[in-house]
Order: sequence, then C-alpha cells, then structure tokens
Amino acid sequence: MEKQNQPDLEKQDQPTRALTKRLQQKLDYVTTVRQAITAGDDRLIYELIDGDHYHQALLNEEPDPTRNAQVDLITDVYPAISHYLSTKLIDYLAHEYPFFYYEETQLGEFQIYFGNWWDRRRFGKLNVLKVAFEFSSEEYNKLQKTFELAPAHKRFNTDRIQQISAGSDQLQKLIDAQSDRDAQKEELRKQLKENGQRNSLFDSGRIKEERQQIIDQLTKLADEDEQANNAHATMKDNEAKILTLSKEDTILAYEKQAIENAFKSFENFNERNRSLYVDYLTTLIGKAQVAADGE
Repeated sequence: MEKQNQPDLEKQDQPTRALTKRLQQKLDYVTTVRQAITAGDDRLIYELIDGDHYHQALLNEEPDPTRNAQVDLITDVYPAISHYLSTKLIDYLAHEYPFFYYEETQLGEFQIYFGNWWDRRRFGKLNVLKVAFEFSSEEYNKLQKTFELAPAHKRFNTDRIQQISAGSDQLQKLIDAQSDRDAQKEELRKQLKENGQRNSLFDSGRIKEERQQIIDQLTKLADEDEQANNAHATMKDNEAKILTLSKEDTILAYEKQAIENAFKSFENFNERNRSLYVDYLTTLIGKAQVAADGE
C-alpha cells in the first residue's frame, strides 16, 4: 500500500519544489542587491537592475529574458537606488562633462544645468539607472544649430535679429517721412476736392475711378501715420527682443566653447554620450579589478 502511494507523493512534491525554488530565487536576488549596496558595488547593482542591457552592452551577449526576471521586486525602490547610485556617477560626470551641473529635484530624479554662469539653461535630465542623458530636444537643437552656423560666422539668432532690426529701420523711416506724408496728404485732398467739383455725364466712370485712387492713397498714408505714431513703442519692444536674443546667443556661445574645450567637436560630444553607459561601467569594472589586485 505504501509503495502504491509513493508516486502520488512525488507528484505532489514537484510543484512544491518548483514554488520553493522560485521563492528562493527571489530571496537570493533581493539579498544580492542588498549585499551589493552594503558593499558599495555599483557595477553589480547596474547588472542586477538591467542584466540584459549590461550583458549586451559590455559582453556583447544575446538577450536573455531570465536576466531581468526578478527586477519587478525592487522597482518600487528605484528612486532610492537612483539616489544611491548618483554619488559615484555624478563624481565621474563632473570630470568627463565639467560644464554640466545637477540638481536632485526629488528622490532619484536629477535635472541637468548647462554651466554655472548667469542665466544658465536647464538642459534636460540625468537618468542615473540607465547612465544616460535625456536632453531637452528644444535646448539640444539650439546648440546643434549653433555649431552648424559657426562656419558661416553666424549665430543661432542672427537672422531673427536682422529681421527685427530691419523692421525698426523701416519704422524709423516712417517717422522721418512724416513731413513728406503731410505734404502728400495736402496735395491729395486738393485733388479730391477738384475731383468732387467735376461733373461730367460722359466721364463719370473715370472721375469715380480717380476719386477712388485718391482715397486709396490717403488711406495708405493714414495707415503709415498710425504706424509712425506707434513706432517708438514698437521699436522699444524690438530693442528688448534683440537684447533677449543676443543674450541667448551669448549663452549658446559659452556652451559651444565649453563643449569644444572638453570634446574638441560636437560630433565627439555626441559620440561620448552614446557610449556613456559602457564607458562608466567599464570604469567601475576597472576600479573593482584594481581593488581586488590590491587585496
């Protein structure tokens, strides 16, 4: 009888063993993460939170879904892990990207600022867990355009400033031409009066056409008078716009110079951004090997 029940007991034990194994794997994963944090082993933490990325980027291995099987167990503490990992990462970035500064706006989230000069710009975010910059597309595109325009000795806002300046020049011409317009209006009013005094059954169509032409010219001059009356306020606004655009060009020039000082070119800067994860993790691996050799 006992021998007959043995297969049934073994069959019942199989799911128990499988469940126990899965639970043990989860416990082992969390324990390993905790031990890595306690030991200050940032490299191992990066491997544990995204094993697929780590093995593909550094070891050129094929994707394996089992590598990230337990990650969901710690996603709720990712902000705290990001905060923890940021210390060494930002120290590294301070040397490699000396023009970037970081502000932790909430636990584990970091804003990037370009430069420490006046009116510096918020340039995007630092994703600590992915070791990646997430630049503002608007700010990045301005900087990219600045590099593209440099060979032509132009700045980002050169065309816009020229356009606004041309508008102010036109307004100044309207102001200067006030006396000429007054003389034209006086002459046109005389013509309008003469036109009104003419009465011909056969030429009535031509007289009406001439009258309309005179009225159109007077209307145009009246519009120019109105523009001239508002010109000083508009020109003042234009000056403020040009000042703002010039300041932005100055900031962009600072940023361009900072990148050239550190990377020589915008292309090198972009290439380094793309390899940042591998570069940083390789540095961590090298430091770990040096430490192990010294023991």
